[in-house]
Amino acid sequence: MQRPDLARHPRWTIRALALLTVAVLALVPWFDTASAHGSVIDPASRNYGCWQRWGNDFQNPAMAQQDPMCWQAWQANPNAMWNWNGLYRNGAAGNFQAVIPNGQLCSGGHTEGGRYNSMDAVGAWKTTNISNTFTIKLYDQASHGADYFKVYITKQGFDPSTQQLGWNNLDLVTTTGRYGQSQNYSINVSTSGHRGRAVVYTIWQASHMDQAYFICSDVNFV
Repeated sequence: MQRPDLARHPRWTIRALALLTVAVLALVPWFDTASAHGSVIDPASRNYGCWQRWGNDFQNPAMAQQDPMCWQAWQANPNAMWNWNGLYRNGAAGNFQAVIPNGQLCSGGHTEGGRYNSMDAVGAWKTTNISNTFTIKLYDQASHGADYFKVYITKQGFDPSTQQLGWNNLDLVTTTGRYGQSQNYSINVSTSGHRGRAVVYTIWQASHMDQAYFICSDVNFV
């Protein structure tokens, strides 16, 4: 069958260009509704850290040895990293412990059709070194604002590399007030007595609607 002459058949030209545009956009990580959201970038959330370290080289088999928790996450669902800023759920009405079971805190209760389930995997995730006084930095691409942030830290002695994270493993250390619309938020946290590996668990209640984000950041208190 002879190929149509696109120059002589404008309908074919439009269709070809449309298909090409879709194909190109499918390769761009930000082409997703999740691009209008945000996450903690310091200390890096699990999927933001995996995207930051491996986004340009995510098929490199060396990741399996160098960064095995990110490797399992990329293998499970690459979209969890491309859409590192979309780990949220709607309609929780602040009843977070009621809607997110133990063992599912880092995926927001298997939100987004299970896209982020690999975030709950137990293992030696890469950590960010912090002190007992530190600042959480959150990037909000769409400037949603915040009704509040809640910051939890795992209890001293809990080991996220071998234990599944549950609500009873967390201490609430900071609850903020409202934040106006911005793309960058800073939350100052002061605690004491923490040493070694831990998880900082941040809940961001956005202001534009009842939408809450659930963010696990792996840290090492030094």
